[in-house]
Amino acid sequence: MNSIVSSARGSPKHRTTSWRVRLALVLLTVVAVSTVYFTNRLLTDRFTETTRNRAELRLALYSGNLLSELRQNAIVPQLLARDPTLIGALNSADYQQSTQRLISFVEEIGAANLILLDVEGRAVAATDRNRLGSNHSLEPYYKEALADTGTVFTVAPREGGGFAFTYSRKVMSGGDVLGVIAVEVDLQKFERAWAGISAAVFVTDSAGQIVLATEPRWRGRIEEDALERQTPQSAIERAIRATADWTALPADADLQGEGVMRLDSRMAFRGWSIASFTTYASVRERVNGVLALEIMGFALLLALAFYALSRRSALRLALSTRESAELRRLNVQLQREIAERKRVQEDLAVAEQTLEQSSKLAALGEMSAAVSHELNQPLAAMKTYLAGAGLLLRRNRPDEALVSFGRIDDLIERMGAITRQLKSYARKGQDVFSPVNMGDALASSLSMMEPQLRQRRVQINRVLPQDAVEVMGDRLRIEQVMVNLLRNAIDATKSTRDPQVDIFLSAGETATLTVRDNGPGIVDLDALFEPFYTTKQPGDGVGLGLAISSGIVNDLGGRLTARNGQSGGAVFEMQLPILSEDASEDETVKKINAAE
Repeated sequence: MNSIVSSARGSPKHRTTSWRVRLALVLLTVVAVSTVYFTNRLLTDRFTETTRNRAELRLALYSGNLLSELRQNAIVPQLLARDPTLIGALNSADYQQSTQRLISFVEEIGAANLILLDVEGRAVAATDRNRLGSNHSLEPYYKEALADTGTVFTVAPREGGGFAFTYSRKVMSGGDVLGVIAVEVDLQKFERAWAGISAAVFVTDSAGQIVLATEPRWRGRIEEDALERQTPQSAIERAIRATADWTALPADADLQGEGVMRLDSRMAFRGWSIASFTTYASVRERVNGVLALEIMGFALLLALAFYALSRRSALRLALSTRESAELRRLNVQLQREIAERKRVQEDLAVAEQTLEQSSKLAALGEMSAAVSHELNQPLAAMKTYLAGAGLLLRRNRPDEALVSFGRIDDLIERMGAITRQLKSYARKGQDVFSPVNMGDALASSLSMMEPQLRQRRVQINRVLPQDAVEVMGDRLRIEQVMVNLLRNAIDATKSTRDPQVDIFLSAGETATLTVRDNGPGIVDLDALFEPFYTTKQPGDGVGLGLAISSGIVNDLGGRLTARNGQSGGAVFEMQLPILSEDASEDETVKKINAAE
């Protein structure tokens, strides 16, 4: 009985070991908390200073770009005011070649617009032909140029919002004033370039009025009024969202009072100044990343401590169970082989019985599955629009409901076109192709996917060239391929925590559309484009989307390829022959002949 009591209470050596383990765990916890606390303070200060230095460098770069653009255009009026051709045109009132002369200058100078005004303020030549004949006698740049002997710079509000920046100078000959030459400077391009960064930027004139800003609501106001109308946090969020996921947040989302860093700098131009607001989000993310590594390291140390304590008992348990586990493994393997052989025999018998019927129903099944697959997306969109229209009608908003019904009508027409296209598969080669703008087709496809994007909140990143990319083909079929690729990419990211789809459109020898997701990737690349091959759950797909898409691209003279990305996910590339200038001219001639 005494031995049993002693065993229940534990030996003194066991109690000493337990006390030491508890003390070691307490010390490890104290060291971990202290390390995380001081690391947080140190890295926060260091990364904040780094962020400030980067913001100052970025502000200096923006200021230098603005000054360079302004100074580059400041000398233009002085040079054009001495141009013999323009002076001769004003003297003779013959302006047939003046507009072409200005167009040749603007291509070399890079200005937004050049306008030649006669002495009465009438536009007699302009790079924008829509402004020919308009009267500018009341404009500040005209009146101030006549009153000044040199080049004047004016800032005037635009009718559509924003400001117009103009250099102007009067044109003289023999002491007589013949007119005024005006050069408009395109500073709005800097606003577009500033969008999408983690900072809000604005430029003020000598009176403190905001003339350039990443937030359109700030223009024309002083800083205090602008910040009351739109907070820096919301402005930064709107700028970032302009080039990121446009479906993630409502239009006027806020960052919920997060602090921002304000920096300003004076520009060496007419008392102008530039200021920026930068978030601390990058600082917090970098600090949290380091802290996560430290916490992970301490967690690993704690796990190793528990592993060392349990290692002795685990080794004994492993030795006692190794033999029985090996026997169980062999038994399971034998049963699996027997079951597999039996299943193969049963499948062979069933296949022999159904081979004749399967061959007869293959064509009908493929066509039915194709119709179901291609009409599934429009039907899903129609269901969403009908639900929205019903809600709008209950809220007594019939005008907005009519917009939804109009979209439903467009979807019905698209479904009819799809069924006509499926019926025409047996007589390929009879379709009449026309130039297709790949950017417009991509925008239409994204609009088609809008209900699914709103439901899933997938981040869509688009990189498009500045110039239009055109191919010769059938826009409906091209959009059909794009919708299939986008839908597969979105479905592939269902198990991803932060789903993301990147879309790249480029033009070279071919027009290439690349769709990349961050899903698990492609398991079987060889069978990917075969009919009825799918990795989706039953009811989610029939495995015809990529097979149909590959056939459409081949019919258009291109090719559709797939691969796994280096950093994970699947990458699909659609390459189509780019529309040449000769083909475009032939198409234009055909349209003119048809009109005649």
